Amino acid sequence: MKNGFAALVAATLAAAPAAQAQDAVRFGLLGGITGPIASLAPPIIDASRVAFDIINEQGGLLDGRMIEPVIGDSGCNPQLGQDAASRLVNIERVVGIVGAHCSGATLAAANTVTIPAGVLLISPASTAPALTHLDDNDTVFRVVPSDNYQGAALARTLRDMGYETVAVTHLNNDYGKGLAEAFREEFTAQGGTIAAFAAHEEGKATFRAELAELARSGADTLAIFDYGDGSGLTILREALENGFFERFVGGDGMRAQALIGELGAENLENFVVSAPTGEGGVSLEIFEALFTAAGGDPAGTYVATGFDAGFLLAMAFEHAGGDPAKMSASLRAVASAPGEPILPGEWAKAKELIAAGRDVDYKGAAGDHEFDMNGDVPGSFALFRVAGDGFEVVTEMR
Repeated sequence: MKNGFAALVAATLAAAPAAQAQDAVRFGLLGGITGPIASLAPPIIDASRVAFDIINEQGGLLDGRMIEPVIGDSGCNPQLGQDAASRLVNIERVVGIVGAHCSGATLAAANTVTIPAGVLLISPASTAPALTHLDDNDTVFRVVPSDNYQGAALARTLRDMGYETVAVTHLNNDYGKGLAEAFREEFTAQGGTIAAFAAHEEGKATFRAELAELARSGADTLAIFDYGDGSGLTILREALENGFFERFVGGDGMRAQALIGELGAENLENFVVSAPTGEGGVSLEIFEALFTAAGGDPAGTYVATGFDAGFLLAMAFEHAGGDPAKMSASLRAVASAPGEPILPGEWAKAKELIAAGRDVDYKGAAGDHEFDMNGDVPGSFALFRVAGDGFEVVTEMR
């Protein structure tokens, strides 16, 4: 590492002991700990907790108040997401939430709990286009791009790679439908053929009949927009067992270690998957060093956005002077240019500048989060393939 970068990481990890805590500030971490993304969710939550730990070590919030994270399990399910959010807001009295992860759970939590309560919510992983159109009084944000971007980028990339005819099966929820429809629109616009397009339900024991019908379309490639810890695993396994297709494509929900563990890397040579990526540069390098030092895997899906969402939530609270009603406006202020750049882990610097009334601009591990009027951010994506016990980049997506 370069000397300046190494010094910054070392200073962050060796921060002075935390100030004497006043009353703790509770932030909610709402994610799919159980359910179809059970292997993806814990590292995302851990990344947010690492951000909170760094903040606590560097003086905490305002006059030394410590962040106390409170975890809620959405189960990647709308009703469970609503219930967990209600507990976080109404019982645990959190002043902001990082989450949820799955789009359906986020939409339910936002519409029924956080928007009516005026509680700021920042999702590190919800990508459904439906979030863009929420009537949310500017309280719902995400640090991951909409599937309108991902689906279109995946379609263009596959066409560039020579994919001609694809059959599509998608989970019948906000995430699966939004990603699949964005993919279909762009793939056909680029001259490709969608030979079959069908929704499927979560939790079925078998999908052989649906797969046989999709295979009769004559497509050599199956696109699966689902979760690799859920029905997406079953669909891919049965498609492989029956030789229905030659190649397979997935969205970010299919970038799951469970696929490799259950099916074996040797059986996934013709499987590629898209996912958002960090924009690179020093911010991402710093995060990777911090998360590795804390025992995490910085290559995990949405861990960089999990860290950014947690750090931004704390910056918004600090900038708002602890007033929850001002946090959404403060979030826009600390995430947007102009301002003094704040890199991942630079809490003491951010705290000092905010106290002095100076403008700050957080440069995140996953990108420079310049929120648009809907609380969305642009993003960058890559196409991955299985390599050993993990995933490696095939190509950047345009």
